[in-house]
Amino acid sequence: MSDETVPDKLAYRLLTGPDDRSFCEKVSAALADGYVLHGSPSVTTTDGRTVAAQAVVLPHVLG
Repeated sequence: MSDETVPDKLAYRLLTGPDDRSFCEKVSAALADGYVLHGSPSVTTTDGRTVAAQAVVLPHVLG
């Protein structure tokens, strides 16, 4: 998630993935990149696989 390749960061992102370490690393990377959690995480099951989602926003979005 380097800011070097994207001139402007998206203000809002919905991170999704399997409920495992890779998803936690994705959320942790977003937090390290300046995003903050927005709302509660969500977990669902699709075709027997658990999928997690977490919204993140840049702090200026929250006012």
